[in-house]
Amino acid sequence: MTARAGIAGARRVVVKVGSSSLTTLPGGLDVTRLTALVDVLGAARASGREVVLVSSGAIAAGLAPLGVEGRPRDLATAQAAASVGQLRLVQTYADAFARHGVTVGQVLLTADDLTRRSHYRNAHRTVDRLLTLGVLPVVNENDTVATEEIRFGDNDRLAALVAHVAQADALLLLSDVDGVYDGDPRTGPAQLIDTVTGPADLAAVTLGSASRNGVGTGGMATKVEAALIAARAGVPVVVTSTLQAAAALAGERVGTLFEPFGRRPSARQFWLRYASRPRGRLILDDGAVRAVRERGASLLAAGITGATGDFLADDPVELVGPDGAVVARGLVAYDARELPALFGRKTGELDPEYRREVVHRDEMVLVGHRAPRPVTPA
Repeated sequence: MTARAGIAGARRVVVKVGSSSLTTLPGGLDVTRLTALVDVLGAARASGREVVLVSSGAIAAGLAPLGVEGRPRDLATAQAAASVGQLRLVQTYADAFARHGVTVGQVLLTADDLTRRSHYRNAHRTVDRLLTLGVLPVVNENDTVATEEIRFGDNDRLAALVAHVAQADALLLLSDVDGVYDGDPRTGPAQLIDTVTGPADLAAVTLGSASRNGVGTGGMATKVEAALIAARAGVPVVVTSTLQAAAALAGERVGTLFEPFGRRPSARQFWLRYASRPRGRLILDDGAVRAVRERGASLLAAGITGATGDFLADDPVELVGPDGAVVARGLVAYDARELPALFGRKTGELDPEYRREVVHRDEMVLVGHRAPRPVTPA
């Protein structure tokens, strides 16, 4: 089965739509375009599919009612606009989906909700329960309380995380651009990329904007990053225009397809790699780097030369080599204050209560030389 055929047959789909597809340039909802998308998703529901909608647009929808022109530069005004706009956005969705006999439920998430493992598990249970009850979850970042320091900044990465939280079979990333181009189509000739099979396919690509109207925060680079996160986790992704949503759901050859190139990880592995927020770093010697990377070994105290951060046992930490390159993420078995006395010491030299692994292999995930960035400042 091809990846596009897999999307056509997907039982559970996450659809992310950007502000540019839902709002007008001055600010305010474009009800005509929103209703057109709802009609597509309502038809998908009528065919027996489960849909999770990750929708931007709260801030943009609140601008006109507040008399604010253009996207606010300060966080307080943006949060005020989100407070007004989120209510209008969800009510408009509720009214539009009601015409299809579909009940919607609002799910507002902050980065903190997904960087904490217990919150991540609870988000999964909530979304899954909504779907089993026949409710269509409408997910957005909780812009009203998100801080500048810790937030998603756009809903593309959020959608990739939600696709895993919801155990989705496919992900659609929609905007007002037809897909991923090999250059910026606004500044010169550019070819639409039909299929991406891995990061190497995009090595020479210059990514342009994902929006033409300037009311959103996401660019094409964030869409590609999100698509690669999902595809690496075994979820096929289509990046395309909102106008092509129905065709994409039908498996037609529209937009840019990101074929899955990895196995679906466990919830813990995915959380560690993409959603956890490391509380510190463990610095490994060359031997420990090889053991972790090449043999999949647990990290022992003998291979650690230093640590940074103020973490507690069971907190996520980064494992880095002598050159600072990130090798893995894992859950540390000791508090930061306990570790200095253990550095470089063989297991047999330690008291019995300190002979367990510092990071067990089952609590670790390799991330390569570059740490993923699930949460970024706006």
